[in-house]
Amino acid sequence: MNRPLRHIAVFCGILTLALLLRANWVQFAQNDDLANDKKNRRVQIEAFSHPRGDIIVGGKSITGSKETPGSDFKFKRVFKEGPMYAPVTGYFSQAQGSTFLEGVHNGILSGNDDRLFIKRTLDMLTGEKQRGGDVVTTIDPKAQKAAYQGLVDLNAKGAVVALDPRTGKVLAMASTPSYDPSVFAGISLAEGKKFKELGARKDKPLSNRALREIYPPGSTFKILTAAAALEHGVVTDVDKPTGARTPYKLPLSSTRIGNDVPDANCDKVSVKTGMQWSCNNVFLDLADKLGKDKLRETAEKFGFNEEQFIPVRAVASSYPEKLDKPQTALTGMGQGSLTSTPLQMAMVTAGLANDGKVMKPYLVEELRGPDLSTIEKGSPDPLNQAVSEKTAKTVQDMMENTVENGTANKAKIDGVTVGGKTGTAQHGADVNDERPYAWFVSYAKNSEGESPVAVAVFVDPSNMNIPRSEIAGGKLGAPIAKAVMEAVLER
Repeated sequence: MNRPLRHIAVFCGILTLALLLRANWVQFAQNDDLANDKKNRRVQIEAFSHPRGDIIVGGKSITGSKETPGSDFKFKRVFKEGPMYAPVTGYFSQAQGSTFLEGVHNGILSGNDDRLFIKRTLDMLTGEKQRGGDVVTTIDPKAQKAAYQGLVDLNAKGAVVALDPRTGKVLAMASTPSYDPSVFAGISLAEGKKFKELGARKDKPLSNRALREIYPPGSTFKILTAAAALEHGVVTDVDKPTGARTPYKLPLSSTRIGNDVPDANCDKVSVKTGMQWSCNNVFLDLADKLGKDKLRETAEKFGFNEEQFIPVRAVASSYPEKLDKPQTALTGMGQGSLTSTPLQMAMVTAGLANDGKVMKPYLVEELRGPDLSTIEKGSPDPLNQAVSEKTAKTVQDMMENTVENGTANKAKIDGVTVGGKTGTAQHGADVNDERPYAWFVSYAKNSEGESPVAVAVFVDPSNMNIPRSEIAGGKLGAPIAKAVMEAVLER
């Protein structure tokens, strides 16, 4: 063979070897990345090629799968009572992807989870079609309905979270305004337009206000301020007059802060009376005496400053590290730079109702396979002993007095011990220009003295046609909290 032909043969051999190496690299090394690439339409076609498993509430499915004729995406997702359960399920859309439980547990619902490998293999051998597993939630359907309907009846932007303080189970999680995930579950132009319209609305129906939005918690935070003051020895007797004057002059400042009740109800009163009438001066003074570090330490034991995963992610509520003395005092009444999700305030309330022990909140009772076998079960898991049992019981006594004799009386339930706290939170660059937020937190005890339910209600009345004087946690939030607690107690 002459030299030119030999060079060409060697060159062609090198090209053939490179081609073989590249083919093997693509088929083996890049297999998973290419197979799961979002731009790989085969992945999408497979995802919608069979009915999906369901999300279960109270033993009944709140989701389903519907055939879509004329499309290579054979099935699309449908949701029952979609707007009520959207903050729990999220959406699963042929065009828009997935969120919340639909996204977090997509592997189980689609049947592609590694824990279902044996089941998938057997299905292939027997010729059965692939099926997804189910996600069984902790949601109480009656409590969820009470929470959602209460917000809808107000025509308010808001959120409700109810927990079982003993276990951390999420019993209700509502957010309004809401949306129906079924209306954009497909890939049509009309459904895409509907999703775009929802995303463009100023009232943000796609946002989960219970988990993903933070707000100043207002006076509901006073229950944590009181707990911190007791835990750190700043207060030893909640019936002893504090000496805190009203209006209260912020430290190192000329600003004076008053109350929504007559001065006679709040001037120099005890912590218990201060809780009863939500006296700002008492809790501003406690926060100033505690200092930012001790108050932040207690807040963090209840869950502040870290994200929560239930397993859906909840953004972190914030008690800032760098605060001056006036800012620190303001946090004592739930204002200033302090922010919280409704979930976080439900955790604070539940922790106090559970004698100081905060349980990690969880939304999933069980993951199960297509054959109804258990893959994974949720179980109670302590987060922290945030405060001592003695401190918690003292705060319980004050909260129960606030329901019986104070500003939280609209949460009373005949024959049931209820503890509660109202909250009104100013916000915005100029707090006098914005309509305040209304909050309410509460718990109820059963006949054994245990608390099976704690509730946090948040109401943003910016789109409500009511006078500013009517915006108060006791007026707007307490009736919703009461209905949710009654629903759980009936169970």
